[in-house]
Amino acid sequence: MKARRPSQVFDRRRAGVLLHPTSLPDATHGALGQAARSFVDWLVAGGFSVWQFLPLGPVGADRSPYFARSNHAGDPGLVDLATLSDQGLIGTAELADVDRPAVLAAAGRRLRGRAAPDRDAFDRFLAREAHWLGDYALFTAIQARAGGRPWWDWPEELRRREPAALARERRGLAAAIEDIETCQYFFHSQWHALRDYAAGLGVRLFGDVPIYVAPDSVEVWAHTELFQLDDAGQPTAVAGVPPDYFSKDGQRWGNPLYRWEAHERTGFAWWIERLRAQFDLFDLVRIDHFRGLEGYWAVPAGAPTAATGEWHKAPGEALLARARDTFGSLEVVAEDLGVITPEVEQLRDGFALPGMRVGQFGFDGDQRNVHVPHNWTRHSVGYTGTHDNDTTAGWFAQLDARAQRLVADYVGAPPGEAVPALLRSVLASVAVLAVAPMQDLLGLGTEARMNLPGTTEGNWGWGFEWSAVPPGLAARCRHWNELYGRA
Repeated sequence: MKARRPSQVFDRRRAGVLLHPTSLPDATHGALGQAARSFVDWLVAGGFSVWQFLPLGPVGADRSPYFARSNHAGDPGLVDLATLSDQGLIGTAELADVDRPAVLAAAGRRLRGRAAPDRDAFDRFLAREAHWLGDYALFTAIQARAGGRPWWDWPEELRRREPAALARERRGLAAAIEDIETCQYFFHSQWHALRDYAAGLGVRLFGDVPIYVAPDSVEVWAHTELFQLDDAGQPTAVAGVPPDYFSKDGQRWGNPLYRWEAHERTGFAWWIERLRAQFDLFDLVRIDHFRGLEGYWAVPAGAPTAATGEWHKAPGEALLARARDTFGSLEVVAEDLGVITPEVEQLRDGFALPGMRVGQFGFDGDQRNVHVPHNWTRHSVGYTGTHDNDTTAGWFAQLDARAQRLVADYVGAPPGEAVPALLRSVLASVAVLAVAPMQDLLGLGTEARMNLPGTTEGNWGWGFEWSAVPPGLAARCRHWNELYGRA
């Protein structure tokens, strides 16, 4: 086992902001340029040293970042065209072109047409990322030519990845594949420039790893043996969660489940490469639905709801041990929300992974509730709410009068001031890292909610403008972060 490295995030008390880059203002040409750097500057002014993101992978029509189409690729929609213009790869007029894919393709052709040393970094990227980039580019090019049809509806020779058929497609789609590969170079080079900029100002980047991937993804197409699929490429069982207080039918997510025995035979190689890619992008990552590493709810593929599923064990301990031996330490947060069993807690604590505590979940009248701030532990990440919750102002407005009085009494403020007081209680808590969604810092209501679980429309679209940020907000946040030892 390698020696554990000192934590780069949990070395001291910190505060962070949860904001996906698609929500940034002034991101007309893409988020990974000046729009992101301006937000880093604002974080520093506010005394924040952590920026938390949702997953960054390519999204589908529903825009959900949790239906990942690739473990490694970035969303082309985040690539900043203004940066490419500064590099002489696109003209000023192209910045106004509504056909973004065509502009990115033109920039890629210009880059590939340059001589060394201008394209040396691109060539190194191709060599370094060949283990995933070729499959991703081929998958994306075939699907585009197929009008977006999922891979299981492709001709059998492509669905089964027959070598001769794949070689023929690589030749026929060579131009499209080059464009896709170059676009990924743009994303990764701009991301690492942003990470360097943030690191120079003391800001750590906090990412998110969905436990499952989308059925129509390069990951499933290229590794069918690792998933519970039939001969036609269809899941035999899908992921979800059982019925609970919030949902009488449970939640049927539809992701294919892992064939864990196949992962174990490879020493969890697929998972190790997945985590390696995330550690290359972020200083810290959250594993979404962490409890699925201990046991997962398997829903029969033909079932209309998740109510008829059943629990199965997962080899989380062996996987995390393999990851710890590989990376030397695990800069990982366990998303341990919902109904968590002692076995899940043992898995989390056995690897010293911080869990999550959410202020909005703490006011059911039970003072033993782990989400009441006085029950939080130092080795945890405390939130006002997450991307799946209503905003804190929206949540408070929908509480009944009795619950509102309970919250106000707990935070020691009149009901009209309870929301900012709850934010302060999160910052004042013992949790080593305290995080608030940007919506909560702005005091916004339900109209600014990012996601409503169990729905597929109207989500992931919230964004803000700098004109909506009070001029004194950064100074007020800095005062709070200094007051509570987080600046």
